[in-house]
Amino acid sequence: MTTLALKYRPNVLSDLVGQEGSVKALANALRRAKESGRIHQAYLFAGVRGTGKTSTARILARALNCAQGPTATPCGICDPCKAAELPDQNLDIVEIDAASRASVADARALREQVQTRPAFCRYRVYIIDEVHMLSTEAFNALLKVIEEPPPHAIFVLATTELQDVPDTIKSRVQIFPFRLIPVPLIEGRLKHVCEAEGVGFEPGSLRLVAEAGQGSMRDALTILDRVISAGDGQVQEEAVREQLGIVSAHLVQGVLSALAIGDTASLVEACRELAEQGADWATFWRELVLAFRDRLEAEARAARGPQELLRWARMLQLLLSRERDLRDSSLPRVVVELALLTAAQLPHLAPLDALVSGQVAARPAGAPNPAPGQAPPRVPPKAPQVAPAPEGPKRPAPAPPVSSPAPPPSHPAPPAPHPVPPHFAHGTPAQLRAACSEALRQAPTLRIYAMAPQMASELVWESPVLRFRFPANVRQTLQDFERDQASPHLLAALKALLPGLARLDVSFEEVGTQPAAAERPEDRLRREPAFQELLRLSGGEVLEIKRQD
Repeated sequence: MTTLALKYRPNVLSDLVGQEGSVKALANALRRAKESGRIHQAYLFAGVRGTGKTSTARILARALNCAQGPTATPCGICDPCKAAELPDQNLDIVEIDAASRASVADARALREQVQTRPAFCRYRVYIIDEVHMLSTEAFNALLKVIEEPPPHAIFVLATTELQDVPDTIKSRVQIFPFRLIPVPLIEGRLKHVCEAEGVGFEPGSLRLVAEAGQGSMRDALTILDRVISAGDGQVQEEAVREQLGIVSAHLVQGVLSALAIGDTASLVEACRELAEQGADWATFWRELVLAFRDRLEAEARAARGPQELLRWARMLQLLLSRERDLRDSSLPRVVVELALLTAAQLPHLAPLDALVSGQVAARPAGAPNPAPGQAPPRVPPKAPQVAPAPEGPKRPAPAPPVSSPAPPPSHPAPPAPHPVPPHFAHGTPAQLRAACSEALRQAPTLRIYAMAPQMASELVWESPVLRFRFPANVRQTLQDFERDQASPHLLAALKALLPGLARLDVSFEEVGTQPAAAERPEDRLRREPAFQELLRLSGGEVLEIKRQD
């Protein structure tokens, strides 16, 4: 039984789909050959599989040898046209598979055969498929005959790897590119085939088959043949998804919606469902990326703000960056889950300008995350605080009735001191060093800084600043500590010991008797209140500071 790919193979140039540029160029060349009697004798058709290269070579041979030709519209009834429909039985259309005849001996035999005149046609056409498989010696053997072929010989080379064809061959042939066929054109052709075969199809099913063809008409027709068999003569969407391993559109849209709102529980559940279905993770990833691309296009057409577009773009970029990991990993489910959970957090990051201006409110625990199109919550501006006017000495409050009331104090009560542990407010520097070292030692990620307080020449607690001053010769050793002085983790570890701690001040003594160096820009940045507030709100750390000249 003839397959659909062979039954509906193009017979004339007008039957080719998606190759309008090459079709127009060949039609014009045939028209000029009819008028002038001259035609170029070597062509190279280059493109991916299933885009019509070999079919076009056969059509060209038929158009050249038609009794009314050369013509772009052969009659189809003359002997050369009928013979062109059976190239294996036509002495004047010679098809060669370079993958199996790639040696220099084969090339020399072909070079001798070219001198034979056609049996009954106008031209003898040599179609060399997969020409890139020829050896270097074979290419060299054919070089002269391709450059100056006999008047009756036409060469049509076809390849899927244009970069593997030597430049010496490319310079002697006319190259016609065969591009991937757009999905709508493949879908239209599949619809025509189904109607011609009397096969019913569900809406959207042919679209899935066309997308699975990935730009190849032959692959799409082959898949359609298989799907028709699986669907008992019908093209059903469920059968297409089952045959191709495509995840249901409902599940893909569910994952997309869960990513938009940061619903990590739904994402984990979706991955479990995919694993139970035995879905192909690479196919699911491709469907999800395409759905994201469509959503990003919809957001762009709706003229969304830059922040919303960037959120969707960042999620799509993350999914694309994990595609290679998915192909190479032996645990694709883990790769998918990790990428989805990471991407689910991207839409909820507040813009830096909002953090700096203090307009982002802290989200309470358990509160739903905002969707990408939703603006981050803003904190209403605080009313300006007016400093109270100075007052005179306060009168003591009346004492409660007791048996022997205490006399009222003769002076106003002093303000309550800052809640600082008394042994640090009035203790020795040695006690402060030991306590800070122990606090840093208790944090696993900060143990490397545990000796910093002991190395300080001065360690002073001046609420809300803890000041470190080190000798000049240890600056290289403590460069990481100096860089991380604004780290929220470091501040949190010491704040448990020193309530009210807002920042650290790390400085180094002068070297010898040289004058003090000018204050560095990174030091000023670390003491900037707005920068400190930004680190606190974002939970970030200073990893590196670079100067821009």
